[in-house]
Amino acid sequence: MQRKRLPYEVRMAKVEHLPQAKVKTNESNIHAVVGSDEGEVKRVAAELAAKLAPADAGEFGVEVIDACADNVDQAVSKIRLAIVALQTLPFFGGGKLVWFKNANCMADSVLGRSASVIGALDELGEILDAGLAPDVTLLISATETDKRRSFYKTLGKRGEVQVMDRLDSTRTGWEEGVTELVRRFANNRRLEFEEDALDLFVLLTGGDTRQIENEIEKIDVYLGKERRVQVEHVRDLVPLSRAGVIFELGNALAACDLKRALMLVKGLLDQGESAIGILLVAVLPTIRNLLLVKDLMERYKIPRPHAPFGFISALNRLPAEATEHLPRKKDGSVNGFALGIAAQQAHRFETKKLIDGLEACLEANLRLVSTQLDHELILTEIVVKLLAC
Repeated sequence: MQRKRLPYEVRMAKVEHLPQAKVKTNESNIHAVVGSDEGEVKRVAAELAAKLAPADAGEFGVEVIDACADNVDQAVSKIRLAIVALQTLPFFGGGKLVWFKNANCMADSVLGRSASVIGALDELGEILDAGLAPDVTLLISATETDKRRSFYKTLGKRGEVQVMDRLDSTRTGWEEGVTELVRRFANNRRLEFEEDALDLFVLLTGGDTRQIENEIEKIDVYLGKERRVQVEHVRDLVPLSRAGVIFELGNALAACDLKRALMLVKGLLDQGESAIGILLVAVLPTIRNLLLVKDLMERYKIPRPHAPFGFISALNRLPAEATEHLPRKKDGSVNGFALGIAAQQAHRFETKKLIDGLEACLEANLRLVSTQLDHELILTEIVVKLLAC
């Protein structure tokens, strides 16, 4: 016997009363800003806190918990404060933002591995998993996080997580990422970098967001109404680290700037750097890169690039056998940025001059380790021979 169908309105009423599955909405009330780039984490978290703060509740609608703890007891206490804050409704109605700020209890450290801390975080995770009240919002900011922990996975499942990791300068292509970052900060202040100035600034700051922001602010104040950043501005205002001095020496050699190259050699020696180290880390790689790129540019008709990234693109189009002899980074990839910088200056040198320069490096190496001659004299001699152009 065929069953009689219920009217449409009755069927829909029954459907509405069925239990609904939990669905993660596009606008979650759980947010986290984490990552190894401390400057970016603080900046993004502060901007997000200003955006998430309820407009109608005033200062009573935001509860900030400084979650940077010195020991296990403090960490557990701060997590408990967060739990209580999330379960307490605003006194004057409206919305409420709880900012769990500068948390270090989520790190893979002695503090973060404590059973008491893990237990407290799991309790907080259960509350987040069950869902917060619609008018309560949680924001967590932390620079060190263990992504293997269940609490972090709960954040990723129930909330919106922004990861602000520092760019790794040992990985391929880090320079391109930092270049875009520098451009973004510069555009915010209406500054325009010349290409050479931008390359130097990237190498000197090394991807440290906080230093990038500080140095751009310093340049902004120094220039005043002038908006164009030149190499001289970067050299005068951005402090030279050891790596920066070595990079600058290579630049001076490639640009045939004899006076600056000799000054940098003397400066490195005065700082206690060994002559053999300067030779092998700065002088020899510069000459080798110039010779390698000049050979490639002549054999494959590669034009002189206006920026290092243009030469990197040209390298990527070459057959594998054409680039197998090029110097590599630790991860096995070609050091394209250094070769791109050399390609911009290779037109200044003849191939024979560069070959003679490599032979002079070998001779200088032997003299540094086998004779008692003055080291500054040996380095000065090789620089003068190379840059007599």
